[in-house]
Amino acid sequence: MKTKITAAILLLAGITTVSAQNYDIKKNKTYAEISSKTDGKWEGRKYIGGTVFKNVDRLKLAPEHTDHSFDIRYEGPGWENNRIGYRLYLDWRNAIDIFGKKTTENILPKVGQDNFDSYHEMSDWGADILKAGKAIGIGSIDRYLNKEKLHFREVDSTIAYVNNTTKESTVKVDYFGWKTASDKINFTSFLTIKPDELYTQHTIKASKAIQGICTGIAKQKEGEFLKKESKNKKWAYIATYGKQSLVPDNLGMAIFYEVSTVASVEDTDLDYLLVFKPTTKATSFYLMGAWEQEANGIKNKEDFLKYLEAKLEVLNKKGKM
Repeated sequence: MKTKITAAILLLAGITTVSAQNYDIKKNKTYAEISSKTDGKWEGRKYIGGTVFKNVDRLKLAPEHTDHSFDIRYEGPGWENNRIGYRLYLDWRNAIDIFGKKTTENILPKVGQDNFDSYHEMSDWGADILKAGKAIGIGSIDRYLNKEKLHFREVDSTIAYVNNTTKESTVKVDYFGWKTASDKINFTSFLTIKPDELYTQHTIKASKAIQGICTGIAKQKEGEFLKKESKNKKWAYIATYGKQSLVPDNLGMAIFYEVSTVASVEDTDLDYLLVFKPTTKATSFYLMGAWEQEANGIKNKEDFLKYLEAKLEVLNKKGKM
């Protein structure tokens, strides 16, 4: 009997099935990439020179790399579908940001090509619409311990992979030797985006069961906090909605999570956090953004709540999206 090997299994093994360079982004509704310079040089923590960003399927982070090092286009891996785009800051911040899209076409290959951070300015395709700062962004990972949020400041090595198939696009990041407090662990993030949906599935796994692994939503001044559990009490969401984009205009953000995996929900100065129970098992949740300028996008709180309710009902019945 033949065994079906999925893209996710191949990627977890460090094997990619379709390279970002060879992927036909015009025919498919999802896309993931990571793009860096190789023909410049390091001067301290800054990458100087280099003529072109080159897409790769695997990138081991340079030990000099930090925020605004200028060696990686838009500072980390990006993934998108025909509705929305995301990127991960591949440095100590480890925050996920949102690219609001006004088009159904894949746009990541041209983002940040003309100027390193030109995507902060509105263009025909859209723009970076979330202010993350020192916050967690949307659905990324930190550690929350003794009322302090601990970032990825001490990591022995970080390796990112991207993979594209006709059904989905994925980003995997392996963090080796992540040190926080007195603990040192290996940690994996696996992010999957499919066509036509606003959400990304985020599957995480730690090599050691430690307290405080967390995800969450960055607080914005005009964002109203929302939360609800499913009818069977197995799934829930936390969300925010309001004129909280950088435009500013309406942006909704949400995380759907399995209730049994979460130890607490924390309201901090910068974030609304979900703190997971200690485990070495893989844990999955769903992060999402909903921008009003998206083509046929969600434009008000009422429609946003209807969308959340519909997705919660799916999770209530099926246990997955």
